[in-house]
Amino acid sequence: MRILLVEDDPLIGKAVARGLEDASHSCTWSKNGRSGLEEALSQRHDAIVLDLMLPEIAGLDVLRQMRAKGVKTPVVVLTALGSVDDRVAGLREGADDYLVKPFAFPELLARLEAVRRRSADRPAPTLIVGQINLDLTNRRVTCSGNHVELTPTEFSLLEILMRNAGQVVTRKMLCEHLWEGEWEGVTNVIEVHVNRLRNKLAQAGTDGLIQTIRGRGYALKAL
Repeated sequence: MRILLVEDDPLIGKAVARGLEDASHSCTWSKNGRSGLEEALSQRHDAIVLDLMLPEIAGLDVLRQMRAKGVKTPVVVLTALGSVDDRVAGLREGADDYLVKPFAFPELLARLEAVRRRSADRPAPTLIVGQINLDLTNRRVTCSGNHVELTPTEFSLLEILMRNAGQVVTRKMLCEHLWEGEWEGVTNVIEVHVNRLRNKLAQAGTDGLIQTIRGRGYALKAL
């Protein structure tokens, strides 16, 4: 893993950096909040170890600004502040885990590996099939670079088709995904939504991607 360590204590910083390198991880060590924030915003890391009591910019402010800028790298907060309120504050600002000083290095390493695994297991915030880009975080769709205005139902319909691109999505699957209910008798309703979605994608510059599989359901071409 490529780890960013933001820690002003020279003894702790040196020990953690050496331990990470001995464990075959790459470590960049920033010794204050300002340089740590700049590093987090400008470079890609697999995980971040962040102290809260930092000079120049406090750790919570570093974390807050990182998340506000869209940095989703998993963060383990490392600090001498061990009260429940302090832990809650860090987690609310976007920390993924919390370790109180003094700590055993093997525990820090285990927590870093755990948050990295959880991050890798998260579904991608953006789905891309051909020229269609579906942003799950902001619920925004672009097609051939053009914004496509969709209703919530149309957005959910496109999402399940994109997640199963190249495969048949049955009418029953669509009904359960869209309305969490029985699918008998709603075939015409599904068809109306599919046709509206087709028309909107066609107007945005991508036509013919949604195929009707007679007697089964629909499929989005995997391009």
